[in-house]
Amino acid sequence: MSKLILWNVLSLDGYFEGAKSWDVEWFHSFYDKDQEEFSIEQLRHAGALLFGRVTYEGMAAYWQTATGVVADYVNCLPKFVFSRTLERAEWNNTRLIHGNAAEEAAKIKREMDGDLFVFGSGQLCATLLEAGLFGEVRLGVAPIILGRGVTLFGRDLSRLRLKLLEARSLNSGTVILRYEPAVK
Repeated sequence: MSKLILWNVLSLDGYFEGAKSWDVEWFHSFYDKDQEEFSIEQLRHAGALLFGRVTYEGMAAYWQTATGVVADYVNCLPKFVFSRTLERAEWNNTRLIHGNAAEEAAKIKREMDGDLFVFGSGQLCATLLEAGLFGEVRLGVAPIILGRGVTLFGRDLSRLRLKLLEARSLNSGTVILRYEPAVK
């Protein structure tokens, strides 16, 4: 069975997106050689990527024309987009899923090899976290205060205790935190 991993970069005040949808330009000022190496390290172990609709649309628009090692991985990997409204998913190797996100993600975990990553996709992350499907939560905490924006999970999740697996700092000042759900 594959391991489902949440990966997101957050501001120090807890936002993964600015005040507007897909407002993530602040992240680029922290994307350096260390961050690229970390991204490649993750993608080497990836079996597939999972997205909600908004993140899928933004990622597809960017990565389909991007070049480089990270782009090569992202464009070649199987991708699953969870949406009730999207009618087509035309990015290479993408399957559109309209059904119950938790049930479908659990099925993908059973059927796929390699790690499964959810990038961005705050609502999808909250749904899969609430369903207990994540084997790991990876966060990059960037040294910036946005002041306002969108929180990763929203505010209505059940309490979940996590166990720290690793904390590592990058040259940009971003700190990578790796957690797994704590045994109850």
